[in-house]
Order: sequence, then structure tokens, then C-alpha cells
Amino acid sequence: MDINSEILQLNWKREPYGLYEPIEYTLAAGGKRVRPQLAMIACELFGGKAEEIAPAAMALEVFHNFTLLHDDVMDHAEVRRGRPTVHVKWNENTAILSGDQMLIEAYKLLSGVPADKLPTILQLFNKMATEICEGQQYDVDFESQAHVTIEEYLKMIRLKTAVLLATALKMGSYIADASAEQQDMLYEFGIHIGLAFQIQDDILDVWGNPETFGKAVGGDISCNKKTFVALTAMQLADSATRKELEQWFSQTLLDNTEKIAAVKVLYEQVGTRTKCEEAVEQHTTQALHLLKLLPQNQATEHLRQLANKLNTRNS
Repeated sequence: MDINSEILQLNWKREPYGLYEPIEYTLAAGGKRVRPQLAMIACELFGGKAEEIAPAAMALEVFHNFTLLHDDVMDHAEVRRGRPTVHVKWNENTAILSGDQMLIEAYKLLSGVPADKLPTILQLFNKMATEICEGQQYDVDFESQAHVTIEEYLKMIRLKTAVLLATALKMGSYIADASAEQQDMLYEFGIHIGLAFQIQDDILDVWGNPETFGKAVGGDISCNKKTFVALTAMQLADSATRKELEQWFSQTLLDNTEKIAAVKVLYEQVGTRTKCEEAVEQHTTQALHLLKLLPQNQATEHLRQLANKLNTRNS
């Protein structure tokens, strides 16, 4: 089953067009479809049927894109996947309302899983949705919080990013009747690749190629965001360099070109990129170790390849 085709075939030609056209625009932008892929592969790993997990896989993708619409409003992001964000192309009210409708559509899709599996699937989905909101709130809190530790940041991205990947895997394995232990192993695999994925995203925001990254490079620096890169640099820096970084991160400028260049130089002086890349490798290694404890077949190999690809990507 081609999950991408299934998602693109969802019908958004409805009225009012102002509500549904932004949804079609968002889903047509593509993306890696990582979450539905993980659900499908996890189901395949234990011999499950693709048609039984497909509704949940599509629900996960629609839900994920709903969170992006709201995130872009909150982050004032102007570009997503190389195109104007919904709140830029339309307006903030449209982005919020179309996002709300995407959440409803995700639940409608979710109801298509086998009836005997639906209560547990809903429980997993609801837990994940709550944790993502909690993670987003921590992210908002960090904006006004003077000091954030790396441990606090990891907790935030675990909730905001990793639990969605982990839940996709657990849903797929549950639909295929994997044991509780196997479901939990896959969940932890998802947590580690999710942490690695977000740290890699933080790295790409500083050192990525804007043509392949799909959004403006240096955006986190411009917004003074406390990312894994920024927090690691603060940890590695001596007092003088830390003070210089703090000065840059206390400024809100109309043109951040000089700021981004200066902060990047300071990051490189203290070896930030190497330290962050080591963290990506560490979480990827832990994920791959868990994978060795699960049945070994073509689906396992797909998960292995996906984990490596996600965390060595340049986009």
C-alpha cells in the first residue's frame, strides 16, 4: 500500500474552501511521511495487514501536519517545506482554524481501524496528543525562562517530537498483535530516533543548506530559541564566550544576518557541532541496539535504514 498516494487522495474539495484549501495545500507539500511509514513498517514487522493500520497511519500524518500549522503561527515561521506557511499565504486565523479541522479529520480517519482494536488505539493517540501539547508548552515556557538545562530541553523534545514517532510504531505493532514487551521496545526505539531527529534538525537550522532544508537557516538564532545547539554551546563555552553569546541572544533585530554569522562563529569556536553530532549518533546507536532485540526480517531492515537516513539527513 502506498501511504503517500492514500494521503494525497483524501478529498478536500469541500465548502467553505477557505477552511479546506489550506489543508489540501499543506498535505500536498509532501514531506517525508515518516510517521505513517513507521506505523506501516511496524505492522509489517509482526505480520499485520496493511489495510488495518492504514487508517491510523493516515491519521498520524494529518495530526502531525495539524501541529505544524499551529507551530508555524507560534514560531512566526514564514517557510515550510520550501513554500510559504499557511498563516503567511492566508492569515493566522485561517492557519488556526484549518489546523483545528485537521485534528478533527485525524480522529475521523482513526475511527477506521478494526473495532476491537480501536479503544487501545484511541488511548495511545490521546496520550500522544496530550504529551505533544505539554511539550509545546514547555517550548513556549523556555522562551521566557532565563536558564534551561540540556536535560530539560531533552524532556521537551521527547514530548514535542519523539512521542509521535514512538506512538506510530507502537500503534503498528499493536495492530499486528506484537507482545507488550515488543511494543515497548519499538516505542523506545521511536523515542531515541525522535530525539536524534530533533537534534539533527537543530543542527541543520544552523549549518543546513536552505535549498534542501526547506526553511530559512538561522531561524532559531534569529528568534533566540533555546535549542540543543544553543544550550550545548553555552555548556562548552568559557565565561567570556558565554557572555558574548548571551549578548547576541538578548537582542531582537530586524535584520539578523550579522547576528547569525557571529553566533555561528562562536558555535564553531567551542566545538558545538561536533558535540551535537555525537549526541545524534548516541541516540541512533541506542535505537539500533533495541532493534536487534526484535524479529529480524525485511521490515526490521527498513527501520534500520530509516533510522540511519533520518539522522544523517541534510534536509
